[in-house]
This record gives sequence, C-alpha cells and structure tokens, in this order.
Amino acid sequence: MDVSDPITIVLSIILCVFLAIVLYGWKSGTPNFPPGPTPLPIIGNMHILNMKKPYKSFHELSKKYGPVYSIKIGEEKMVILCGYETVRDALVNHADEFSGRPIIPLFDEFSKGHGVIFSRNENWKVMRRFTLSTLRDFGMGRKTIEDRILEECDCLVKEIRLFKGEPFDNHMVINAAVANIIVSILLSHRFDYEDPTLLRLLKIVNENTHIIGSPTAMLYNAFPSMIRWLPGTHKTAMKNVDEMHRFVKETFTTQRKQLDVNDQRNLVDAFLVKQQEKPSHELFFTNENLTVLVTDLFSAGMETTSTTLRWGILLMIKHPDIQRKVQNEIEKVIGSSVPHIGHRKNMPYTDAVIHEIQRYANIVPTNLPHATTQDVNFRGYFLPKGTYVLPLLTSVLFDEAHFKKPKEFYPEHFLDASGSFLKKEAFMPFSAGKRSCAGETLAKMELFMFFVQLLQNFTFQAPPGTKLDLKSGVGFTRSPTNHKICAVPRV
Repeated sequence: MDVSDPITIVLSIILCVFLAIVLYGWKSGTPNFPPGPTPLPIIGNMHILNMKKPYKSFHELSKKYGPVYSIKIGEEKMVILCGYETVRDALVNHADEFSGRPIIPLFDEFSKGHGVIFSRNENWKVMRRFTLSTLRDFGMGRKTIEDRILEECDCLVKEIRLFKGEPFDNHMVINAAVANIIVSILLSHRFDYEDPTLLRLLKIVNENTHIIGSPTAMLYNAFPSMIRWLPGTHKTAMKNVDEMHRFVKETFTTQRKQLDVNDQRNLVDAFLVKQQEKPSHELFFTNENLTVLVTDLFSAGMETTSTTLRWGILLMIKHPDIQRKVQNEIEKVIGSSVPHIGHRKNMPYTDAVIHEIQRYANIVPTNLPHATTQDVNFRGYFLPKGTYVLPLLTSVLFDEAHFKKPKEFYPEHFLDASGSFLKKEAFMPFSAGKRSCAGETLAKMELFMFFVQLLQNFTFQAPPGTKLDLKSGVGFTRSPTNHKICAVPRV
C-alpha cells in the first residue's frame, strides 16, 4: 500500500473524516483571530492546498486574506505570516512572543522535545546557548574552520576531476563534502566520500527530508492517532531516525571512554564535560539531548548548504553569462591562488550571485513553524498563547516590494548602481529572531569558499543533448530534481 499515491491519500482522508466525526468534537473560535478560508469539517482547508508544495498555496492565499491570516489543517489552526514587513515584525520586533515551537506530531516522534531544532522552553534555551557558544569555540567564523573548509574544497575538486568532464550526478559528492565540515566540528572526524557509513547517513537525511515534506507527512501531522497505525513512509522515517540515533549513541559512548576534560576536541566532548557538572546533567545535559542535538546539527548542517550549492551549479549552467562573469572576477581578484574568506569583500559580483542563489533557490520555503509563548496582540489580531505560526520565508524572499524581479534569477538585486555589493533587509534565508539558524555564519563561509573554488576550477555545463530545468522535487527543503552535469576543468 503506497501512502504517497494520490488515490490512497484521498481514501485516507475519507477514512479520517469518518473516524474523526466519531472521535472528535469542535473547537470554539477565538475572538479577533486572523481571518481565513472557511474550513470543512474535520479536514479543515486541506482540500484547497497543494499538498506537495503547500508553501505555494499559503503564498497565494495571502493575496486574498492579507499578510496575517489563518488556516486549518485537520483540526490544527495555524496563522500564516506573509511578506517581509510582517515576518520581520513578528520574529524581530516581537522576538520573545514568537520564539516558541509547536508540537508537531511527526517531528515530536523524532525528537521527543530534545535537541535544539524542535525543543521548547528552558531546554531549548540551554541547548541553543550551548550550541552557539560551542560552535564558536570550535572555529565557526574563524581561521581554524576556514582552513578545514579549504581542505575539503581541495578534496571535492579532486573528486570531481576524476569524472574528466563526463556527465555525473553531483548530489552525493556535494552532500559528502559539506557533511564533512559539520562532522569535523561534532566528532573531529573526516569521512572518505565512498565510506559506507557516511553514505548511509546521507541517504537517511535525504530520504527523511523528502518524507517530512510529503503529503503523507501532512496527513500524519493532521491525524496522528489514526495514521500512525497505517503502513506508509512515516514508518520509514521513524526507522531512519532510530538508525541515526544508534550511530550517534555509539559514537559518543566511544568518545566518553577517551574523554580528557583539559583537551576537548569537539562538540561531543564539550557536551560530555557538561554532563559532569551537576545538577545540569540531570536537567539538560542528558544522553537524549546529546543524541538529538548531534542529529539536528548533522542534518541541518549538511542538507541546506549542499542543496544551495547544487542549485548554484545548476543556475550557472542555465546562465553561462553569469558563470563567466563570476569566473572573470575570480581571475581578477584571486587568480590561481587559494581562495580565502577575506577575498569576499573584493568580489561584489560573486557575493551578489551567491546571495541571489540563496534567494532564488528558496531552500526552506515554509520556514520552520513557530508558536506564540504568550497571548499577543499582533497587527490588529489576537493570538493566544500556543498559537501555531508559520512565518512564510518564500513570501519574504519573493517580496515584490523588495526585489525588482523576484521570479527571475537576477544578481543585480544585490548590487548598487556602481557595482558595489548591496545588502537587502528582506534577504532572510536563515530566518530571523531567536529561532534563526544557529549555523548561519558557518553556512555563509562554506557557500563562498566552495562556490568560488568550484568555479575557479571548472566550467559547468549540461550534458550534450540534454536540457536541464529548474524544477524542484517534493520535500521539506526545495532541492533540484535528479539531474547530471558536466564539470569541464579550467586549470
């Protein structure tokens, strides 16, 4: 039984409607709650959504209901925030009030409230503080991690050279290169690109990223008590998470035996040292938190950056004139020397192209969901404590008031009239506020250094006789559909 099949989805919804009529009552409305489309009994507004790419429906509905509106998925009411001004107002001007995380059934099955991405309340605050300080301690934004990225860039270039300009799928090799950066911070380790353990971990992350953004996941989150007993991809996702957690637990169990308090090698060591500081051990620095935290950082640290790089290469193929301009700037500023992060300030066009890749690729279009931590009056509406809020990033990155040609790939969005780099307030791919991406500084370094070194060494082209498109697949992140490329050596 394929739960991702459209017919099966429809039948599942019908079954859910029948069972929910028996099992559930109706929730009373909230006074002065944001308006929205009229929901149907039980299924809410699921019938009007693009189930594979709901962010498109959310963005379209804002044209009718405004930048703050509500929608129901199953029995879950959520508020959608659209446009730069509205999203920034919530996440920055009302940072504390919108810093919560709702309980989302499938994600809660994965994390049980542990880690940093889907944790809540004081546990989240402690885990985020620890994560930010430890990432800084182990080089995020410093020369130590820059050198590590340069080493990995060299490895990636050598690997791509082995294809000698012939067509290949760059998905796994770029996944592996980016994964090695976060693994070096977490575990002081580097995997060979063909290492079966690494390939298995990457497969788990890629598969789960697809599953959690699928129609099946939306059904599960709407009707968890009913769907969890049915066969389907949600069970695959849970098995994958269990496997990842086993790997993490085995790793830190081994590291604990070798732990030297005075020589902390990586984030796991730093966490294990914290475990010895009572009573923080019993409260927050538990094995469960460590397991989910490492899983969170590995998955997030690999997936979004590698997907952005793959979009970048694809966009260079689709826009060879822009690719050549980047290469000309590289030749002018760097030549054949090794790129360093300090070169970025002298490379405004390349910097603008990388920013436009992030904007146009729109990697996390829905954003991660937020929740209100207290009752809040926001833009004329009343949102009770615990309201599920979705600050729609796609509506920010494609905001016509801030980007001249939002639907086009247009690096000039980030250049002024003199050709200097131009910062844009509405450039928000890492979200904003207290739940913004903890690895933003690291991701920016990786994107610049990988992208520059790749274009310094190769010209990217479509395989002969093929035409690549810019379609995205189904998933929580927007990734390119499967394709092959040619990397023609330049030096």
